[in-house]
Amino acid sequence: MRKKGRCFLWLLLLLALLTWLLPRAGRLLYPLPYKDPIVTYARQERLDPLLVAAITRVESKFYPRAMSEQGARGLMQLMPDTARLAAGRLGLLYNEDSLFSPEYNLRLGTWYLAQLVQEFGDLIPALAAYNGGRGNVHNWLEQGIWDGSSSLSQVPYPETREFVRQVLKNYRVYRVLYPGVR
Repeated sequence: MRKKGRCFLWLLLLLALLTWLLPRAGRLLYPLPYKDPIVTYARQERLDPLLVAAITRVESKFYPRAMSEQGARGLMQLMPDTARLAAGRLGLLYNEDSLFSPEYNLRLGTWYLAQLVQEFGDLIPALAAYNGGRGNVHNWLEQGIWDGSSSLSQVPYPETREFVRQVLKNYRVYRVLYPGVR
């Protein structure tokens, strides 16, 4: 009986150690840089900050000077025309170089994401529009190419399908690793 008791204690100790280590290891793999502006701007737009973090991770891996071949810039990979629209609606001066500023980019990106969520009424088509373009997603929905559901195989653009999948996966991971950030 004594041996079983010691084994149980070791098992309990190992479980406690794993419970303590796993979230810390997960946070190394899924960091949350720019947490304060992400939380601030996401809350202003009534978005989950962890969703914004997931998008930012997928779009730029949190590299503020990221730039795509198509010309998207900064943490949330905003196209200049989209950023100009967002800045105007928010009453901010538009400066293309400022898209590499984390605060500015996050402010414009969260506003734009909130507009898409409101416009499409659901997260999944809003994410598809964030990556593939509002007009394209409206066309897919109107023409019956895609029903806007999580059945992403209907999405005509492979890049958009993968973007939505990756954001949703990262969003799930962030919600597990950072339960206190909401």
